Amino acid sequence: QVQLVESGGGLVQAGGSLRLSCVASGRTFSGYAMGWFRQAPGKEREFVSGIKWNGKSTAYADSVKGRFTISRDNAENTVHLQMNSLKPEDTAVYFCAADRSPYGGSNWYVKSPDPYWGQGTQVTVSS
Repeated sequence: QVQLVESGGGLVQAGGSLRLSCVASGRTFSGYAMGWFRQAPGKEREFVSGIKWNGKSTAYADSVKGRFTISRDNAENTVHLQMNSLKPEDTAVYFCAADRSPYGGSNWYVKSPDPYWGQGTQVTVSS
């Protein structure tokens, strides 16, 4: 059974940083694209960042470009999201996701409407 477990969320002041981690189990994810999404209260879940299966390409939502960095460690079946210069509008539940099909690119989610999901981790940025 595939499991994605996020950690690293919390409460931080505007301008601060957090590093989210997602550990995958139940399958080797080294050949699969992964990414992060978020959902704020009253809003739909939105794409934040994606990373190609081999880590050689990344993609970001315009709202986080230049502030967030996604990375992966295939040996550890882990993907990270380093979030800097956080803003109150970044407040949301952040979800890790993994493609069900192998060898996807950084924008894999466009063709994969039903990825594996983690349970989410809350990020709250105070002003």
